[in-house]
Amino acid sequence: VQLQASGGGLVQAGGSLRLSCAASGRTLSMYDMGWFRQTPGKEREFVAFISKGKTITYYTNSVKGRFTISRDNAKNTVYLQMNFLKSEDTAVYYCAAAGSNLVGRTWYPQPSVYDYWGQGTLVTVSS
Repeated sequence: VQLQASGGGLVQAGGSLRLSCAASGRTLSMYDMGWFRQTPGKEREFVAFISKGKTITYYTNSVKGRFTISRDNAKNTVYLQMNFLKSEDTAVYYCAAAGSNLVGRTWYPQPSVYDYWGQGTLVTVSS
């Protein structure tokens, strides 16, 4: 499956952005999906997860209550709605697809368990 992330940009602190991750090649409903982010010199960080059936979501603590992950399997797209953005949310955001079942697994935040990655989209939050 090929993933294409989009929707990044420059936004003021307190603002909102919605990232999209469009899939092609295979149906996205076959995959658990995650969003990660990375800043220069740091490791890729888990942000959010959504299961194949849309019923299970996980978030890193720093974005709980502000970010919402969702998916539209009919459109083969996963979204990350980001509200109340902070300067520390500035990063390149990546979507990723996992062919294995990650629901209930403790390793869902690990980048290594995801099989496919999008190219990243830059989010810059100005304070």
